[in-house]
Amino acid sequence: MFKDLVALTKPRIIRLNLIAAFGGYWVASKWENILSWSLLWMLVGSALTMASACVFNNYLDRELDMKMERTRDRALPQNRMTPKFVFGYGVVLGVVGLIVLFALVNVLSGWLGLLGMFVYVVIYTMWLKRSSTWSTSIGGISGAMPPVIGYCAVTNEVDAGAWILFALLFLWQPAHFWSLAIRRKEEYRAAGFPLLPVVKGVTRTKWQMLPYILLLIPASVLMFRYEYVGIYFLVFSVGIAIVWFVHALSGLRTKNDEKWAKADFMISINYLMIMFLTMILDTNGV
Repeated sequence: MFKDLVALTKPRIIRLNLIAAFGGYWVASKWENILSWSLLWMLVGSALTMASACVFNNYLDRELDMKMERTRDRALPQNRMTPKFVFGYGVVLGVVGLIVLFALVNVLSGWLGLLGMFVYVVIYTMWLKRSSTWSTSIGGISGAMPPVIGYCAVTNEVDAGAWILFALLFLWQPAHFWSLAIRRKEEYRAAGFPLLPVVKGVTRTKWQMLPYILLLIPASVLMFRYEYVGIYFLVFSVGIAIVWFVHALSGLRTKNDEKWAKADFMISINYLMIMFLTMILDTNGV
């Protein structure tokens, strides 16, 4: 049961988002007071709110998950847990997470956490995921919240740094997810999810990935231009974004979509890891 409780929270997603949240906090702190209770509570509150949103996602998608090979072995489709229990689990995680953010970090971080949960659960899962190809793009708002929460835990305001961090995560997500969606398009079709590769086709999806990846470059430049990070971040983040863009372009002429999409997905993961690691190591001090 413990394994299922953990799996319901989608720990791999939480792990990536916590790295982003830590990166946002580090950029705003500028190496000062980095070992503080506010950092710990921000990470705890963010993890719990993200976990809650993922649990609600599992709860709402339980019937559709039965139709997909990737998800049919989850706890709810296999009846290892009851929907009522999972719903309550999500409520508890969300309430505790929001209390931590509102009471132990700051009110702004709490509202940002609540916004992220609302977009992911209501706008994305309950509405757009079932009705529109725009689900991935608009749903990216929730995925872009972690670094902003981390940043605002320090600054307690939404300034240029918060917006640039938001842009980096918001732009990264569609191209990252569409690589997976291309590989799993028939499963998503069978489940009834109107994702872009299902509705508009793989070629249209590949074209639509390009502007998102390309726009990561000016977003990284702005991080450097506003002196949040140094030259190493600029070089590494722009360099790997160019690698990703070139590989995405190669997908327009590939004959093996499966192999290309798998490689593109891995590049997107490495982009995020390298970008935030470099951001943390190359944050400009005061």
